[in-house]
Amino acid sequence: MAPRPHSELNEPHDLLMPEKLQPAPPKPRKLQIVWLNVALFVVLHVGAVYGVYLFFAAAKWLTWLWVIFLYAISGLGITAGAHRLWSHRSYKATFPAKVLLVIFDTVALQNDIIEWARDHRVHHKYSETDADPHNALRGFFFSHIGWLLVRKHPDVKDKGSKLDVSDLQADPILRFQKKYYKTLAILACFVVPTVVPALWNESLHVAYFTAALMRYCLVLHATWSINSIAHMFGNRPYDKLINPRQNILCTLMSVGEGWHNYHHTFPYDYKASEWGWRVNFTTVFIDFLAWLGWAYDRKAVNQESIERQKLKHGENHHQHDH
Repeated sequence: MAPRPHSELNEPHDLLMPEKLQPAPPKPRKLQIVWLNVALFVVLHVGAVYGVYLFFAAAKWLTWLWVIFLYAISGLGITAGAHRLWSHRSYKATFPAKVLLVIFDTVALQNDIIEWARDHRVHHKYSETDADPHNALRGFFFSHIGWLLVRKHPDVKDKGSKLDVSDLQADPILRFQKKYYKTLAILACFVVPTVVPALWNESLHVAYFTAALMRYCLVLHATWSINSIAHMFGNRPYDKLINPRQNILCTLMSVGEGWHNYHHTFPYDYKASEWGWRVNFTTVFIDFLAWLGWAYDRKAVNQESIERQKLKHGENHHQHDH
């Protein structure tokens, strides 16, 4: 089935265009540590390290393939689903595609999509301010994992509560996921990944620590790397005035999300990159959905607008005086 063509945009077309706020040093504030979260993440990482050992020392080759498969689909649940579809509305999807992406996202276990997308919209609208949930100006550790170990900054709660997420709340698939999220997430992220390898006589012990804990931990770090590494290390060819960078390592880890200077400059582009399929498995997947007829109205920026942006604001270009 031939895919419906995507639409090229000359001007920003996004309800999430950022406020014209300049990044500023965060205000001093006593952090309230959530010790339960600290304990859970310590246990997860200890289990994941043991899972790495079992992966190489004991896991069957079919378990290797199963881990790679789970990593890919849970990554796509975040990137193609929670991020590009629901946070940015950069393309539209049919009912079967939405169900598939919600399943993938639930395997990833990074909060239900309504909450994930709300926090991500706040991140874009108030990037590198106190209202940004993982403000990179607070340092690498905070933006990578620390923000999940402490109470949210009051500005995050305030701005988040005022953000319009009625489009997300109106989606019955997302409402279903949110209502039953804890049960669904335990099944999708831990139980199913552990049980399925029994089909090829893998032990539940090895399956649990590799396909569940290790894989889950790796996907978390891939997502977190966009908030930390991709906001600190790399070049800024599209907008030198913002922190997000182009980072190939993050792109590889996150199945296509590391072209981050481009993404923050053009958040409404479904490719999240200027280069289409280049090191961007998520774009390949969305285009595959379009070929099936399950994705459509893929928004993209025309090349003329991209070149104009690079010339005017890119860090390797000189701005002309007018």
